[in-house]
Amino acid sequence: MIRREFLMLFPAAAAVSLASRMAWAAGGDAAVWTPAEFHAARRFADLKQGKIAYVERGSGPVALFLHGYPLNGYQWRGPMAALAGERRCLAPDLMGLGYTDVAADADLSPEAQTAMVVALLDHLKIDDVDIVANDSSTGIAQLMAAYHPQRVRSMLLTNGDVDTNSPPAKLMPFLEKARRGEGRLWFDKSLADNAWARSRDAIGNAYHAPERLLTHELIETYFRPLVAPEKRRKQVEEYGLDMFPNPLLAVREQLRAFAKPVRMVWGRDDDLFPVETAYWLDRTFPGSRGVRVVENARLFFPEEYPELVIEEARKLWT
Repeated sequence: MIRREFLMLFPAAAAVSLASRMAWAAGGDAAVWTPAEFHAARRFADLKQGKIAYVERGSGPVALFLHGYPLNGYQWRGPMAALAGERRCLAPDLMGLGYTDVAADADLSPEAQTAMVVALLDHLKIDDVDIVANDSSTGIAQLMAAYHPQRVRSMLLTNGDVDTNSPPAKLMPFLEKARRGEGRLWFDKSLADNAWARSRDAIGNAYHAPERLLTHELIETYFRPLVAPEKRRKQVEEYGLDMFPNPLLAVREQLRAFAKPVRMVWGRDDDLFPVETAYWLDRTFPGSRGVRVVENARLFFPEEYPELVIEEARKLWT
């Protein structure tokens, strides 16, 4: 099955409930958005790239939250709630994903996504940001640091694309199916059968305890905008295919010159993005604040363990 090739098996369920973690994450400062509240908060920026969806909450220096594939800005609801008292938290939906609407033939490559993010910051009159990124957006964050270092104050990077592992080797079987137009069927099946979506063959493999997180509402929030109209079905596949050629190999020297604070927080049980790649970043960035390895954590652990993101962000920003 497609997702068995996309992600590997997940470990046993965590002892602490997700509800408890999310309540802790909010820290009493603000409520974590429900899907309905996320939809109500959505705004759009009309850019040359298209109609870019984003949400924001809080005030102060801007923290830019960049989501993974195939998610959207709702991935960061926990950290945004907790950190809104100290940062203006901004979470856009990348092109081809979420609720952003771009032309059918839009360039969805990491370089194009980076240009869109910079255009959004210009549109919102934001000079610089603290970046928090996951999955493919960890690669986009590095391109921001390489090509627009003056716009980046710090980076908190979690499991994602690094150097030669972009796109990750274990994603290739899924991308081959996407090339044949078969990747979209995985999203159809996830929406039609939520129990399957939580399974080892589906997005559940990206979480330590998917049965606690992946509610019907959450699955709908992530996948419903990806299945219609037809251009969206194609774009959710093109997002992965447009990762070629790997853009990170060309920016090694720029990354070595980026001396601002960078911190890596990495889930150990993610076979797409192994911990060794986090240590490559640690050796590469002169301003690295080191690597924190998270046990019993997979690709999308920032959503499942928001308290870790909150803790590490506060330390980095201090």
